[in-house]
Amino acid sequence: MRKRTKKLIRCAGLFLFVVYMGLLVYFLFFAESYGRAAELTREYRYNLIPFVEIRRFWTYREQVGTMAMMLNIFGNVAGFVPFGYILPVLSDRFRNALLIVVSGLSLSLCVETAQLFFRVGSFDVDDLMLNTLGAFLGYVLFCICNEIRRRL
Repeated sequence: MRKRTKKLIRCAGLFLFVVYMGLLVYFLFFAESYGRAAELTREYRYNLIPFVEIRRFWTYREQVGTMAMMLNIFGNVAGFVPFGYILPVLSDRFRNALLIVVSGLSLSLCVETAQLFFRVGSFDVDDLMLNTLGAFLGYVLFCICNEIRRRL
């Protein structure tokens, strides 16, 4: 790939990454439609046992609604797919699955800790796992697209 084209792709990737991070912060901390309304009396909410919330949403999917279940389970995965896809575009250093997984887990841990600290949403170990899975799937998608690009 030509040097100018590579630079253009990385600039576009940086722009998309900044937009993605802004949207991620908005949806995780400020979007009222996702139960993020500010309340002074909000309590600390957390789950440290793996698969409890995933199982609860799956078991009670008819009561909580299919949309709530989909948002909780698949939304956490889909929310971090761009993270795993865009980082390798920005830097060759991030073309490593382990580094993407660790970076995705680290970002997710920061988000979950901030949600606990600010009492917005809840700290959930299931979210950590789903977000990390999303970052990994984004990296896999990047690898597939990169391989297709190379063959063409």
